This record gives sequence, C-alpha cells and structure tokens, in this order.
Amino acid sequence: MDLKRSLEAGDFVVIAEMEPPKGVDITAMVSNATKVKEEVAAFMVPEMSNAVMRMSALGGAMILQGKRMDTIMQVCCRDRNRIALQADLLAASACGIRNIMAVTGEAPSFGDHHQATAVYDITIDELLQTIQGLQTGKDMAGIELTGSPEFLVGSTVNAGLEGSALSQEIEAMKRKIDAGVRFFITPPVFDVAAMEPFMCETASQHIDTKHIHIIPSVVLLKSLGMARYMAKNMKHIRISDALIKRIQNAPDKVRECVRIASETVSDIKSNGFSGAMISTMGWEDRLQDIIHGI
Repeated sequence: MDLKRSLEAGDFVVIAEMEPPKGVDITAMVSNATKVKEEVAAFMVPEMSNAVMRMSALGGAMILQGKRMDTIMQVCCRDRNRIALQADLLAASACGIRNIMAVTGEAPSFGDHHQATAVYDITIDELLQTIQGLQTGKDMAGIELTGSPEFLVGSTVNAGLEGSALSQEIEAMKRKIDAGVRFFITPPVFDVAAMEPFMCETASQHIDTKHIHIIPSVVLLKSLGMARYMAKNMKHIRISDALIKRIQNAPDKVRECVRIASETVSDIKSNGFSGAMISTMGWEDRLQDIIHGI
C-alpha cells in the first residue's frame, strides 16, 4: 500500500509498528510483516525505542522497503548529530523510503546502554526544519544538493494532556505543522472518549484534521500486570478499572488483550480518525490476530 495516497484519499489507515531485531536475523521481522502487508498501509520502524540498542531504523526500513512494503522510518535526535541525521535522510530517500517520523527519543538511561552519551545536537523543531530544507534542495550549511528528497513527514503529539499543558502541546503541534508535519501519532489510547478534549482544542485552534492527520496509537497489553502498571504510572494514559477487571476475569488473558486492541482500532475508525498505529511491544506475531479482529 501507499501511505500518502491512502491518507489523501481519506482512507482509514492501519500502521503497524515493526521493531528491527537485536541482531542480524531478520527472519521474524520479515515473516511477521509479510503476513499482514495487504492490510497495513505502512510499517513504522522505530529507531531503538526506549533507547534499547538494536538494528537501526534505516536498516530495518530498507529491508522491508526492498520487499515492496511501504515503511515509515523513525528519525531520532538522541543518537546522531546534524551531519549524520542529514546523511541518513538522504540515504533513506535514495533507497525508496518516502515516509519519515521525527522524534526526540528517550534518554539512554531508559535503555540497555546506560553509559551511552546522548547527542541531542538539534531539537525536534530543528530536525523538522532540516527535513524541510533538504526537500527544498539545501543542507543545513546552505549547500545545494544533487537531487533532493521528498517525504511525507510525521511526528508525535501528546493528546492526553489537559489544561495549560494541552495548550502548550497544541502550540508545539502548530509549529510542527508549519515545519511540514502532515500526520501525528498519539500516545496509546484505550478509551477514545479520552481524546475529546484534545480534538476540541485542535478544532478551536482551526487545525484541519482532514488534511493534518491524527493517528492514535493502540498498544497490545501483554498481561494484567502491564495494564495495572500503565494505569498507575502513566498519568496521560487512561485505562479504566472496568478494562482491568475485564482482563482479570478473562479465562485467556492474552486472547482478551488481543480482542481489546482490535476493538480499540475499530472505535478509532468509527470516530473518524485518519488511522491507528498498532504497537505490539515485541509481539509482532499477534498483529495478524489484531487486524483480522477489526
């Protein structure tokens, strides 16, 4: 499928997160992606999410793109300076990668290499401006390129904030839009009604969500313990007591969690969002079950 074309046509898109391996064996990644490639608009390839070292997003995206699967390559401020970021973006474009997801990246203290030094040479706003500059044919030093890339650019927005924090997030979102962002991925959603304050604020700020696409994340809960942990410790993510009780009472808790993920994607679709991004947190073999349950 073609993500940009699908979004422009007003189709509901399903994006599947596909973690590259921690190693060089790509068998599972390719197999899991191949099983759902007809139902998925694009595969989001993270750049070492949670600061855990693994194959780069550029490498993972190139592998899937080479097998005729549309990808979204995550570009992260954490690990590379401005020279390396620009080099990766040019390489991605030359290899047929047309979709980019710009993120700041979690600090190395979250990951498995605590001694690593974070780079953060440029901010997320500067990264987006850099992408925009490359697309106009010049690098950050103002030097002309021999051929310029063309990307559909995405970034993140925290739709779970409230009050003044939400207003500040909307202002940051507007800056990103001015810098060329056309789709936004939200944190995990388990109750679509929790998105209402955010959507009301975007409407009041005249953000056209028919052309600026909001794509909520759907995370596969892997256990009752995971649901309880997220409900307690992630204050911008709403997981109701009823949902936790539903998992608790289920005879097959994994199957129930898969069913919840499928239902959440369906709710997102029925509420008029542009799409949903499914994250299975390493259980990519469950993607097929989630998608077929929508």
